[in-house]
Amino acid sequence: MKKIENKVMLITYPDSMGNNLEDLNYILDKYFSKAIGGVHILPFFPSSGDRGFAPIDYHKVETAFGGWKDIEKLAENYYLMFDYMINHISAQSDYYKDFLKNKEDSPYKDLFIRFKNFWEKGEPTEEEVEVIYKRKPKTPYAEAHFEDGTTEKVWCTFDEEQIDINCPSITAGKFIADNLTDLCRHGAALIRLDAFAYATKKAGTSCFFIEPEVWDLLNKCVEILKPYKVELLPEIHEHYTLQKKIEEKDFYVYDFALPMLLIHALYYGEAKYLKNWLEICPRKQFTTLDTHDGIGVVDIKDLLPDEEISRTQEDIFRFGANVKKIYNSAAYNNLDIYQINCTYYSALGDDDDAYLLARAVQFFAPGIPQVYYVGLLAGRNDLELLEETKVGRNINRHYYTLEEIDQTVQMPVVKKLLELMEFRNSHPAFAGEFIMLPTDSHKLHIVRTNAEHSAELIVDFKEKKFEIKATAYQRSSCE
Repeated sequence: MKKIENKVMLITYPDSMGNNLEDLNYILDKYFSKAIGGVHILPFFPSSGDRGFAPIDYHKVETAFGGWKDIEKLAENYYLMFDYMINHISAQSDYYKDFLKNKEDSPYKDLFIRFKNFWEKGEPTEEEVEVIYKRKPKTPYAEAHFEDGTTEKVWCTFDEEQIDINCPSITAGKFIADNLTDLCRHGAALIRLDAFAYATKKAGTSCFFIEPEVWDLLNKCVEILKPYKVELLPEIHEHYTLQKKIEEKDFYVYDFALPMLLIHALYYGEAKYLKNWLEICPRKQFTTLDTHDGIGVVDIKDLLPDEEISRTQEDIFRFGANVKKIYNSAAYNNLDIYQINCTYYSALGDDDDAYLLARAVQFFAPGIPQVYYVGLLAGRNDLELLEETKVGRNINRHYYTLEEIDQTVQMPVVKKLLELMEFRNSHPAFAGEFIMLPTDSHKLHIVRTNAEHSAELIVDFKEKKFEIKATAYQRSSCE
């Protein structure tokens, strides 16, 4: 089973490149084995909603996707990242069903956050609700309807299919250890802690990234993973200083600021904000341009002036291809103000030159690059799936058939992207230092060096052109 390498990681659903994990394995080996070093397989467990993010049971692979043998086969050739939704579990899970059936006699009665126990008077005050960091405009709860006919409120941060876990409880400690241990045994090199900052709750606070509790929770997870040499990636969309704070504790983090900063630079031919971020950004990070969610906005607060953030947001609907404000509204079941729903290729106007330039900058930036499967195939906004489902995020969640991939990999922009990815994976310079040289404000000059090896990226954002210079190397010695 492979461990983390400094090679490009693909992000994909188990059924988005073909119908299942077997198809995914086949298509990766056929076209992408040199371009891809790792795979983040988005939730492949039985689930009751949110495209897998309402997990029913971590001990199983959804039968429609395959089985553990398919996961473990992928782990032989690629380092794998699995999701663990530490904040919640499905309302259809046996754990929650047992709680609803047996209430106080359930072994899982302390696994969930019961309002009657959490709040001093059984309910939060208006002031307490006001300060909670919320994802929906109401008190974050669902009604638990017990078999005995009674009801009570339990904490529910996201959808009502996602019931929050009472992480400090003894029951939850055993639950988390059991699930994480099993994931390690099936080939994970990295566990992504989804929405971990919501898992630390304290009455009278924001109930988001509460210190020191958040560090206690992360360190407990580290201790569980340590015997298996599996790393942890805490996932958080918030102010960039939180990412830097997490990195200071020696955790991997995400660079969710890079996507919008690059869009800004490409739209307006001005790179000073991007260059500032590249100077100060975390080094122990995974970089992204696109993910299964939208293009993050909250992550660039104070990295771009407020007026530039607003300008860039508005101009995505102006310069982007087939993207409209209504796709980020209630009409498309999406009120997430923190993200814009659009493929990255379409956000850049389906412009091959701009897109390849953006990827080149990502690959030269500090950290390990991640490429979302739609981005791997230079995917345009999927308006057909969007209209069929009326789910805003589905604009960036196209289902590719094997035949469609056979055709798409022949596109010039995809061929050039794969060449860039193979270069990033194999050149020794990327194992060394990151240096940014002084240039005009519309240009960028990055040098990566490692012993006698070097690779340079020279970018002109006004012209949307870039050049790469690199020392010769023996490819076989790097793989």
